[in-house]
Amino acid sequence: MIRVLVVDDSPLMCKILTNIINCDPQILVAAVATNGKEAVDLVPRLKPDIITMDIDMPVMDGFEATKQIMAYHPTPILIVSSTVFKAGMEKVFKAISQGALDVIDKSDLEVMGDRKSGEALIAKIKFLTGVRVTHRPSAKLRQERPVPDLKVPKEKISDRIVALVASTGGPQALLEILKRLPEDFPCGIVIVQHITNGFLPGLVDWLGKECKIKVKIGEDSEEIRPGVAYIAPDNLQMRVADGGRITLSDEPPCGGHRPSGDVLLESVARTYGKGSVAAILTGMGRDGAMGMKAIKQCDGRTLAQNEKSCVVFGMPSAAIEMNVVDKVLPVERMAEEILQMVRQT
Repeated sequence: MIRVLVVDDSPLMCKILTNIINCDPQILVAAVATNGKEAVDLVPRLKPDIITMDIDMPVMDGFEATKQIMAYHPTPILIVSSTVFKAGMEKVFKAISQGALDVIDKSDLEVMGDRKSGEALIAKIKFLTGVRVTHRPSAKLRQERPVPDLKVPKEKISDRIVALVASTGGPQALLEILKRLPEDFPCGIVIVQHITNGFLPGLVDWLGKECKIKVKIGEDSEEIRPGVAYIAPDNLQMRVADGGRITLSDEPPCGGHRPSGDVLLESVARTYGKGSVAAILTGMGRDGAMGMKAIKQCDGRTLAQNEKSCVVFGMPSAAIEMNVVDKVLPVERMAEEILQMVRQT
């Protein structure tokens, strides 16, 4: 039996979540907390298997509660929040930076008859319960690995590109990589990140504030510029085309994903060939593995995040098993390696 701690200051939302969760015979709401402080106090005694965490609450918000829980009693946390307010969105990604695993939009759940959203919540709870979480010390205690002063070319490199693919745990992994890249990074970066619809603008804003390079949502026909990271928009396939431009389409999902890492990487391989550097990051499933194969077949360079630093090792593992990965590294070393590969390709 999966035991869930529901944390939300809205009695109605607590009731909705409890009703949805208790409908599944494998899951039980073990307790309800109406603010972050109550949750922090309950966790050591209750020892829940997973926590659903609201963000905007009195006494203590979800960000601070997540920070304290992950520092002292690491537990899988699913953020259940609204995409409406920008300030709240920023807190969502700050909570993810402190160890929360994923986010789901509560506005759909508030429609009590929305069966599809309820099923999505149940599926996330079941999956995330099995994810290994670890103690996350205060930021003051963590030491970041500095990026060495590599002599990368300063001019625009139109025949090279970096591509990243991520899913569960990806926002934090992307931050770990992108924040270490210099402002004058000499080529463009294209990214597929699987994320709940509606939260992508918040992710882009959060990464943009934390990184030296520019981060934005990719637009159709947009020229790919050096020192800019382009993240695929919700519900569209993103490719790169001849001339170094982004193309978007509403074609069907590939392997269940739209945007798809395979679709992006295969286009990168066709367009940039041996000038491609691709990395597959934490996430569930196999998206990106076939794309990595295409990169290797064109003599591009490939990286995969190692199991220890992944929230979920599924996507990197699939690529590694296909023998299409040049190097397997902890996420904190990937920026340094990407800089070296860009210089060498």
